[in-house]
Amino acid sequence: MLILPGCQQTASIAGEHRLNHKKPKLHQVIAAAEPDTICIAAVGDIMLGSAYPDSSRLPPDSAKNSFKPVVKYLAGADIIFGNLEGTLLDSGLPASYKKKLETAYLFKMPTSYGQVLKNAGFNLMSVANNHITDFDQTGYASTVKTLHGCGIHYAGLESYPTTIFTRNGLKYGFCAFAPNAHTVSLLDLKNAGRIIGDLKQKCDILIVSFHGGAEGAAYEHVPFKMELYLDAKRGDVHTFAHTAIDAGADIVLGNGPHVSRAMEKYKGRLIAYSLGNFCTYKSVSVAGVCGMAPLLKVYLNKKGEFISGNIISFRQTHERGLVRDTLNRVVRRIKLLTEMDFPQSGLDIDDDGSIVRNN
Repeated sequence: MLILPGCQQTASIAGEHRLNHKKPKLHQVIAAAEPDTICIAAVGDIMLGSAYPDSSRLPPDSAKNSFKPVVKYLAGADIIFGNLEGTLLDSGLPASYKKKLETAYLFKMPTSYGQVLKNAGFNLMSVANNHITDFDQTGYASTVKTLHGCGIHYAGLESYPTTIFTRNGLKYGFCAFAPNAHTVSLLDLKNAGRIIGDLKQKCDILIVSFHGGAEGAAYEHVPFKMELYLDAKRGDVHTFAHTAIDAGADIVLGNGPHVSRAMEKYKGRLIAYSLGNFCTYKSVSVAGVCGMAPLLKVYLNKKGEFISGNIISFRQTHERGLVRDTLNRVVRRIKLLTEMDFPQSGLDIDDDGSIVRNN
């Protein structure tokens, strides 16, 4: 695993002020020139602590300030997306099979945290992952009820495979996939292609998410084959992403490995193979590359074609939570991984986070 060089973690207020007065970034210029541009802001895994087995791993402020450092960067996006890695549930017992596991990570957030997500601006969530069933049917039923009550769109369960909604006069479709029980299967490519193709016929812009790939710092690279983790199949995410776009997806947003991965432009559409962890209060490791937290902003035209993008760097610690990383370490990491895994990615990623097409 390549290690980024160490560096100081502070920047002066004056330095920030000067940074804000630089010339506009290229992605901003391109987006401004397109009258019909839409903006999608996307992050990776979100779990705002867990109330199981007790409340000691919940934020002391009832999670109200969890997204405070990021709200201004989300403002103005048409779609704000994240992967909800856990359940929204006030009371209930873990799924019986999970209680029997030698090591079990069980994520149960109070239902009041749904409003925290809403207040931060999130309006679209994937519930396709290996933690949505931590508390069995009671857990995922409460989760989707809570999201619905907050006006947050969602998909990814067998019982809720897709969603269609209208925003600013444009009809969006969303579907999500994972290799886990009760979610829409990431492993059945034929069925995934059928779901995506059918959904594309009913909407203008189609967003697809997947939760797949092995987990941890050793798995930053896209391996171009079926991935295994703890002997379980976790999907061939490269083949899945290409299948999704061939079937009609306009953007593919990956999560699951708990680290960031490369990006690629395929048939004019953007694929982000993993957006890593984003806001995961004391729930998973945030050491090293696992603590790098990208916020991806993507600009598409109304045909769904990629115009430009921007990666905004954040990082996490268990002590401070989510903070802005002015040293842009996750940008540099994704840039390096993209150059290594996809030498012909069709993208140029600048050190400031700007993403532009190079063909």
